[in-house]
Amino acid sequence: MRRSLSKKEIVKRKPEIDQIFKTGKMYSCRGLKLLVSQNQLDLDRIVVIPVRHYGNSVQRNRIRRQIKEIWRNEKHRMIPGYDFAFIVYPGKVPNNEIQTKQLISLCEKAGVFPQSKDVPIV
Repeated sequence: MRRSLSKKEIVKRKPEIDQIFKTGKMYSCRGLKLLVSQNQLDLDRIVVIPVRHYGNSVQRNRIRRQIKEIWRNEKHRMIPGYDFAFIVYPGKVPNNEIQTKQLISLCEKAGVFPQSKDVPIV
């Protein structure tokens, strides 16, 4: 079983990131903002952007890996066809459990989880 994101699931090109910022809706909580924009694809894509003064490169890459892993574990519950941009701000880094709750609550606010009760949650 593959335990990483495919290349198609990661937004890398600057015009695509700019499109998310231009057309996306913003949701935020302490230390984290989420921009959600619909795409024309049948899969969800993600980009994690720590702000400029977020620690050193080790800390920036660590937070990217953590958020991508949480998103990878929860993406099976999401409605396909969205681009996600997570903007991470410096401060006290919460533990993994709190980070997971923050990410899920932001996605629930964005309405990317189906509302139907008959969708199995694995």
